[in-house]
Amino acid sequence: MASPAVARNTDPILAVLKAHLPARGRVLEIASGSGEHAIAFARALPLTTWTPSDPSPEARASIAAWAAEAALANLNPVLDLDAGRPDTWPPVDVQAVVCINMIHISPWSATGGLMAGAARVLPDPGGLLVLYGPFREADVPLAPSNEAFDASLKSRDSAWGLREVEAVVALARSHGLHLTRRTEMPANNLMLLFRRVG
Repeated sequence: MASPAVARNTDPILAVLKAHLPARGRVLEIASGSGEHAIAFARALPLTTWTPSDPSPEARASIAAWAAEAALANLNPVLDLDAGRPDTWPPVDVQAVVCINMIHISPWSATGGLMAGAARVLPDPGGLLVLYGPFREADVPLAPSNEAFDASLKSRDSAWGLREVEAVVALARSHGLHLTRRTEMPANNLMLLFRRVG
C-alpha cells in the first residue's frame, strides 16, 4: 500500500531528523503504516539502523514488501508492536524512537503506552523521542483544515482527535521525557522532540 501524505511530508521530516538524530543511531519507528517513511529515512540516513513496527498485519505486509524491494542493509525486519501495550514491546537497543501521524488516530491510551514504552527502551540520559503530526495548542488558533480534520476523525471514532500539546508534554514528563524542541512543519503540523531524563 502507499500513502499520499508520505510524498508530501518525507523531506521536511527528514530535515529535522538529520539535524537531531545521532549520526550512527539505532531508531525504532512506531506505527510505521505503509512503510514508505522507513524506506525513505533508512535510505537517506545510511549510518543509522531503522526498525519499523506496526500492530496491523496489513501494514506489516506492506512494510515487508517495500523493504524487500529496497533491499537496504540498515533496515531491520518489521516488528509486531502495539504502542498501547508497552509491556509487550520486544527488547530493542535504540537511541531514538520516532512516531509519525499516530497520536490523533488512536485512543489516548496509545499515547500513554508510547510514552511508557519509549521511556523503557531509550537510554538515560539523552534518548530521543520524535513525534510528528497535527496538534492543538493553547492560545494558538486551530487552522480551519485541522479543525475539519479533527471533526472527521471524531466522526470515525470518538476516541480519536487532535491532542493538546500541553497534555502530551505533561504525559511525556511523567515518564521522564522532556520537551526540548517544537518545530512548525508544513500543512499545520508540528514536530515535538523529547529527551530522556532520569
